[in-house]
Amino acid sequence: MLGSKSLLTILGIDPGTIKCGYGIIKKNGNKQEALGYGIIHVPGKLEMPDKLAYLYNEIENIIRQYQPAECAVETAFYGKNIQSALKLGYARGTAIIAAVRGRLKISEFSPKEVKKSVTGKGSASKEQVNFMVKTLLNLGSKEIPLDASDALAIALCASFKPEESEKRPNSWEEFVKKNPEKLINTHNSSLITHNSK
Repeated sequence: MLGSKSLLTILGIDPGTIKCGYGIIKKNGNKQEALGYGIIHVPGKLEMPDKLAYLYNEIENIIRQYQPAECAVETAFYGKNIQSALKLGYARGTAIIAAVRGRLKISEFSPKEVKKSVTGKGSASKEQVNFMVKTLLNLGSKEIPLDASDALAIALCASFKPEESEKRPNSWEEFVKKNPEKLINTHNSSLITHNSK
């Protein structure tokens, strides 16, 4: 699914094997609008493989419904609890596979990047993120679960990033002009080593 530079639908995923937040926004130029959001509640009685299958199917259904062009996923946060980190990794992988199967562009952002992009502070609380998400998306006083607002924040973070075509130089000549310090002065004899005696 391809999105244009000015009009783009982005799915944000806040991964989890118990609760997985999702949020879909539409970017139109410099404006962002929330199309939908919520939490996928994974049945706790299921074994891990079945939990991941359930999560995959739910994300696939969301992709079918909203037809996004991009999926933004939060990267794993490695705390002291290794088991939690592993489960988060499972959920991330499941979300990414569902997005790849749906032919979506994949982008990943750290929790710090996401928080900074919507609040200006990388150490912001979930409540602060929630408030700013509602402000940026003109959602007023609507009650939005924290996992869902985190997912919307991830989608917003992706929408704030410039297009790849804008970040990459169009030609080698343009790259050289923008990065003269990366050139090696081949006339500098100190850079040449002679091995002959």
